[in-house]
Amino acid sequence: MSKPKSPRMRKVNELLREVIAEEATELKDPRIGFLTITGVDTAPNLRNARVYYSVIGDEEQHAETAAALKSAAKRFQAVIGSQTRLKYTPVLQFIVDPAIDEGIRMDALLQDLKEKEESS
Repeated sequence: MSKPKSPRMRKVNELLREVIAEEATELKDPRIGFLTITGVDTAPNLRNARVYYSVIGDEEQHAETAAALKSAAKRFQAVIGSQTRLKYTPVLQFIVDPAIDEGIRMDALLQDLKEKEESS
């Protein structure tokens, strides 16, 4: 996620994150796993927004959740349009938040290192 350039963009990003996260809890799609909307990065012209998310599960669960989010994008956009007072409703692109996977990977590496030190 890139850092917003202004306080206004930070507010827009947080507003969109809250609206999308709330609407995601209302989805009845069984393909969606344990989902967390971690952030939104909106273009300065408000035409596009990247929605970062994490999901707990295996690769199949990740793929199913990605497909469900992609198919629900128009619904999210409609809700954003009705609940916000933005000049434009951004087109949403859902992206897996790499920070979560990196954190899990780093934790596993540290755990392996700790186990090797204890066994030596």
